[in-house]
Amino acid sequence: MKHSETTSQPADQAAGGPSGGAWAAPFSAPFAAAFPGPFQAAFNAMPFGASAGAPFGGFFSAPFSASSGPPFGLPGAPAAGAGAGSLAVPIGEAIAALGQLKVPLPELAEMQADYLQEAARIWNTAVSQPGQSPALPDRRFAAADWSGTPGAAYTAAMYLLNARTLMKLADKVEADEKTRQRIRFAVQQWVDACAPSNFLAFNPEALRKALETGGDSINRGLQHLLQDLKQGHLSQTDESVFEVGRNVATTEGSVVFENELFQLIEYKPLTEQVYERPLLIVPPCINKYYILDLQPDNSLVRYAAEQGLRVFLVSWRNADESIAQLSWDDYIEKAAIKAIHLTQEISGSEQINTLGFCVGGTILGSALAVLDARGEKAASSLTLLTAFLDFADTGVLDLFIDEAAVQVRELGIGERSPSGGGLLRGQELATTFSFLRPNDLVWNYVVGNYLKGEMPPPFDLLYWNSDSTNLPGPMYCWYLRNAYLENKLSQPGALTVCGVPLDFGRIDAPAFIYGSREDHIVPWEGAYASTRLLKGERRFVLGASGHIAGVINHPAKKKRSHWVGDHLPTDPKEWLAGATEQPGSWWTGWAEWIRSHSGQQIAAPRAQGSAAYPPIEAAPGRYVKQKA
Repeated sequence: MKHSETTSQPADQAAGGPSGGAWAAPFSAPFAAAFPGPFQAAFNAMPFGASAGAPFGGFFSAPFSASSGPPFGLPGAPAAGAGAGSLAVPIGEAIAALGQLKVPLPELAEMQADYLQEAARIWNTAVSQPGQSPALPDRRFAAADWSGTPGAAYTAAMYLLNARTLMKLADKVEADEKTRQRIRFAVQQWVDACAPSNFLAFNPEALRKALETGGDSINRGLQHLLQDLKQGHLSQTDESVFEVGRNVATTEGSVVFENELFQLIEYKPLTEQVYERPLLIVPPCINKYYILDLQPDNSLVRYAAEQGLRVFLVSWRNADESIAQLSWDDYIEKAAIKAIHLTQEISGSEQINTLGFCVGGTILGSALAVLDARGEKAASSLTLLTAFLDFADTGVLDLFIDEAAVQVRELGIGERSPSGGGLLRGQELATTFSFLRPNDLVWNYVVGNYLKGEMPPPFDLLYWNSDSTNLPGPMYCWYLRNAYLENKLSQPGALTVCGVPLDFGRIDAPAFIYGSREDHIVPWEGAYASTRLLKGERRFVLGASGHIAGVINHPAKKKRSHWVGDHLPTDPKEWLAGATEQPGSWWTGWAEWIRSHSGQQIAAPRAQGSAAYPPIEAAPGRYVKQKA
């Protein structure tokens, strides 16, 4: 059968190419030792598609859907037009079907030889030197129980060998790059799930703990499992320790406006004088805003106020059925633009500083472009933190995007759905992002919580990570198609938003653009692409670490580093080659930059809001406390 996106024939049909069974035979015996039947059965029960519990059933829907042919061009996929649930395909089928894809024979033969040589070495060591454990260079097997138990050490060593071989095999498949990356991703998911550490019978550390506690660790693990089933998500921290407004999101302020989409918070000034141009922060609507206000010692909100800025912030409503039919235009007009106008009116400043984080940056950029098309120059500055304006390079998320996947979502929860719109559930989003780093954010907690019966330690960032949000389907589907699939947002005039042609090039406000070097959600090269769209004064800063840790880096912590460079070439790698690394946080440089665009200092207001917009309730408000 031909591959769905290439003309490659199955390996057993290619000239001289061995069949899947033929090349797999030399692997089979040692492979079975490290991937026993229970592993495969357990993981094959996990659908890789749009069913309710699937790891990727949410964010991008059925990425390997049958609408455009079987996944990877494989047999056995459901027919086109099947319901979203029936589109689910076990990852195990994708792995098994690798044998039907073409792999260059010389490289396959080399992999076979290398595999057999290494498998023989591991076996000979286990038989002839039972006291000498093979090297296990993986933190999942770092405990002494693994190296001290010959059977466990052998199983772990063979697992690592088989995992490496499968990943090499996925890399060698002859297909277009996106298909190869999809296969690699599916293989990686399967390999990570099948680790012997994930199963009680094969985890010597968990078994020892069960014996030492007289089975109490297993009992506690079952209790944790039942609790997680009840709450609907895997616990990554002790959530009972935290409460929004009590020990997270505690910066003092007031809600001064609310509508069906958001509450506007104005924070209490922390200096006697403030700059005349306030700062409006637009956080992502995919998560709660308090990632920017976790604790006083890592709060970007509080830090901004300490710099003399009068800070306003959009707190998004957690969408429910009453707003399930709202669109992208609604989020721009009724939320972002409304918040800009309110900040102008309450502060009395014609121009304001603006900051958008992640998709909040995309929303903010769209709002400013719409206002500019209407003749309004609302922003004195624009800060974009790990945000896309150009979606040409979206990293690993691109693997899940194709026309079929988008159409499935549009027919399910978009404007084209029978109800005219539905909800994208927050837990689907959260699960998707967790499975981008499955060993760190999924299996680590499966082992600790369930097999060992341990309660994960309190961690405010992971508490925030589990506090998911819903989105209106039409809004989400518009964003999915016009940003991720077709990248029309970056094309001047290609889209009409709020009745006007959208063109980011019309935004002439000075821009501070930040990317995180290890970001897997917004690759820093994608963040850098905004420098080519905006036309005003631009500054790009690259921070160390990932999507969240790179952004939330208070200077007092004296952690990490960042890179700066004045020249902005088209190629981001050329920029990095000429950039200078500086120790510590990027916050201090940003504070100096934004103060230069904030006007004169004036007396700080004694109260939040205004006569027309008096305080409604204390920050953090009701909306952020709503659960998905």
